[in-house]
Amino acid sequence: MKEQLETEPSSMATRGVKAQNSEAQVLEALNNQAWFVRMPKYFALSGPGWLQGAMTLGGGSAVTSLTIGALFGYEFLWVQPIAMLIGCVMLFALSYQTLHTQASPFESMKKHVNKPIAYSWAIAAFASSIIWGFAHYPLSAAMLEEIIVVSTGFSVNEENNNLRNIYLLILAITVWALCAFTAWNYGKRAGSDESDSNAEGTHLGKTNTIVIFEMGIKLLSGMVILAFSWVVISASLNGKIDWGAVLAGYIPSSLPNDSQGVTVLMAALGSAVGINMTFIYGFTLLHKKWTPSHVALSRYDIGLGLVVPYILVTSLISIAAAGAFFDGGVDIQGKLSPTQAGKMFMSAGLDEVTSRLIFAFGILGMAVGSLVMHMLCCGSAAAAMFKWKEGNLKYKLALLAPTPAILGVFVWSTMGAYVVLPTSAICGFLLPVAYIGWAVLHNKPDYLGEAMPRGIKRYLFNIAMMACIITVLASVSYSVWINFS
Repeated sequence: MKEQLETEPSSMATRGVKAQNSEAQVLEALNNQAWFVRMPKYFALSGPGWLQGAMTLGGGSAVTSLTIGALFGYEFLWVQPIAMLIGCVMLFALSYQTLHTQASPFESMKKHVNKPIAYSWAIAAFASSIIWGFAHYPLSAAMLEEIIVVSTGFSVNEENNNLRNIYLLILAITVWALCAFTAWNYGKRAGSDESDSNAEGTHLGKTNTIVIFEMGIKLLSGMVILAFSWVVISASLNGKIDWGAVLAGYIPSSLPNDSQGVTVLMAALGSAVGINMTFIYGFTLLHKKWTPSHVALSRYDIGLGLVVPYILVTSLISIAAAGAFFDGGVDIQGKLSPTQAGKMFMSAGLDEVTSRLIFAFGILGMAVGSLVMHMLCCGSAAAAMFKWKEGNLKYKLALLAPTPAILGVFVWSTMGAYVVLPTSAICGFLLPVAYIGWAVLHNKPDYLGEAMPRGIKRYLFNIAMMACIITVLASVSYSVWINFS
């Protein structure tokens, strides 16, 4: 029995290496195929990009998209796609670095760039994932309340403020329980003990759990896209959508000429890729056991899982809002909340199922996906800073750090005004700092070694990264100036 225990791990490790080599061979063969041949296999293997998509498609994206469409019609549909493409350049750099070095992005930033910047990056990612939860839980509870009202007719009298707050808290706790269960089980499998890290069976078990989690995110993203497609199709059938103007809206032909328009544009440019997204991404790549042979896959993964869903969802929301509210005599002050939008869609002529039920399902899906990723970000940030193994009890408890955010149903309306500006300012300025760190790492031979890009590719990518840094820094600087002035 002892001899069997001693020989089994070695045998399983050998089979694990063979499995990894086999996948590398498949990917190498795909590299020689046309892009449309690669797509089905890349879609099946993709994953970390979808997690990024779930994180960015939260309440902030929903509100910004509604506001762009309601206030400016189809004119600025180009803003969010360009904002996402800017963020993708930096995510491509991070994935290239992480896959070639197989090192934690936090440790790389700490060792090769600057230790205070690395810790500031991690702390900002951890804190923002908690703070924005205070906005997402009230949003989730409100959307779940809408779904219950439309589906069953049950509602709590809004005049009884205390009873309704308790009801919303129960709904928020329900959403939290779903998110915590999902994140806890992902975290449970993400790490490994040294004793079993080379065992093929353990590796495959963890990988399968992560694949199941990623498949759930893919299905959730698909449901969100279908929900908003339903809303747009219904609006189109009611004659609310000008498709010629929609197509023209994706061609940059004008810029906002007032402070409100510039603020919305800058918010879109600065929030497509957030500070907590940048932190968790590298860890999700390492959880997948991806290697340098997965570099091409990682780019398609970002395209399929982040870029396409983001552009589709934000565009669909903006198009629906533009068709229903813009130039329709509806008085919209400030940001348009999803709850208000659902009722206004119905006033604009859409049926109740589409305007309130389907729309609410879409927003709820966005919020839930983002909340799960907030938990995973907190776990990875804490594990990185305190050198915990991902998967142990401390890591899993760190996943639950955003739990107090369920109290947002009581305090966000007053708390938000005090925490949004400083949080946005700190995280906003750290985002271009993190981008600069990645740009530095991309040009360090002692970090990337032979994998460091050279020749014309290096210069072109450096130009692209510099353009991204300047754009995001300008966006953040203006947004902070306009809000504090």
